[in-house]
Amino acid sequence: MLPKEEILQRKILSEFIGASQFQPCGVDLTMQEVHEFAGSGAIDFDNSERVIAPTKKIEFGQHGFVELKPGAYKVIFNEYVSIPDDVAGLAFTRSSLLRCGAALNNAVWDPGYHGRSEAMLVVTNSHGIKLKKNAKLVQIVFVKLTSAPKQVYTGIFKGENSKK
Repeated sequence: MLPKEEILQRKILSEFIGASQFQPCGVDLTMQEVHEFAGSGAIDFDNSERVIAPTKKIEFGQHGFVELKPGAYKVIFNEYVSIPDDVAGLAFTRSSLLRCGAALNNAVWDPGYHGRSEAMLVVTNSHGIKLKKNAKLVQIVFVKLTSAPKQVYTGIFKGENSKK
């Protein structure tokens, strides 16, 4: 895994909120937006019939919180991630979120990916959860590959949610 110093030196993350997000071997990603699912999606083998489920943004309340009932939600992170060609990213739910009865599911950040990633938040606590804008939700760690791959990520999500 890459240590904090190498993550900073290689500029893998930008548009982060503060230095407290950087851990010894990873970075806490924070919540910019949360959406509820507004319809179904479709997944096939070659993506020729893929349909990404539509969502509707949930607005933060007067004090900057959203109150979420049990269910699945889409989260968009604040941070812009730029994965080098010799690195992959893996993210794990922060223990505080787990202890509140919620978890994030996410995919692997492949070499060559860059964007403001999304993940699926699953609230299992029957009482729901309150999350404040910019809450730290996951810790992403970066793993150096034994060698650079011959091909890097070129999928449709490259550059997603970019303000650049």
